[in-house]
Amino acid sequence: MRLFNNIDFPFLSNRRTGYAISGILILLSLGSFFVNGLELGIDFRGGREFVIDTTQSLDVTAVRTALSGTLDSNPEVKAYGEDQMLIRTTGSEDVNIVQSQIIDGISSNFEGSNPSVEKTYIVSPRFAEDLKRGAIYSILGSLLVIFMYILLRFEWRFGVGAVTALFHDVIITLGVFSVLQNLMGFSLQIDQTIIAAFLTIVGYSLNDTVVVFDRIREYRGLFKSESYESVVNKSINNTLSRTIITSGTTLFVVTVLFIFGGEVLRGFAFALIIGIVIGTYSSIFVASPVVLELRNRAATKR
Repeated sequence: MRLFNNIDFPFLSNRRTGYAISGILILLSLGSFFVNGLELGIDFRGGREFVIDTTQSLDVTAVRTALSGTLDSNPEVKAYGEDQMLIRTTGSEDVNIVQSQIIDGISSNFEGSNPSVEKTYIVSPRFAEDLKRGAIYSILGSLLVIFMYILLRFEWRFGVGAVTALFHDVIITLGVFSVLQNLMGFSLQIDQTIIAAFLTIVGYSLNDTVVVFDRIREYRGLFKSESYESVVNKSINNTLSRTIITSGTTLFVVTVLFIFGGEVLRGFAFALIIGIVIGTYSSIFVASPVVLELRNRAATKR
């Protein structure tokens, strides 16, 4: 099925508008990093995680308020299945003391709740630091491997375009997390699940970009008398139907996951929603235009 036939949108003629939009979004993201930072989960800063079972459903906001006066730090409280809560707290106190404080705090404020600890998860600060370093290395390593893959399959300009688009996607998605971290009704903490989401975004965006690059290489042989800009624009237009259908169906599935997947998966699904939208945009307005700019500069030097 093709949504568009014989279309010729002037994407590359408007590439400077795309540059301006991307530049503004990146600057806002970087500014938010300095002002707001990122909300790191216990995976990256250390802490304790408890799954608490109760005999009745409790309002998580009320539980968070009750425990804020009991614990040394403000806890994160989420619904976790039927009559269960996931409670996360930072600090270096003994885990048994924190556990007792949570049980006593819930029991004294919610009569008849009969709380009990089903599971305890402890992350030491040193392990959290190692995990943070490993996450950064995994993303940078994946970008390096992607550059080498594109370099071998196409040429170095395509590799620069692809990696630039991926940096663009990751920075802006992180920026959205930074800006909205205290405004959403669910947690936007950066943890292992969110790192998995970012690696998924990298793979998705790369796949979309490679499809356009393949068509550029094909059309260079078919339209030898046309300018390189015209060939790139034809390639983007020719793959636009595939891009919209793929992005649309994926976005629909992820949105369903966001709505019905529960509190635990909401941050993961939200990252994918933002990443799919930004990744689709970057494959059209970032990756291919960067290739064109590099080629034009090389031609000017000659």
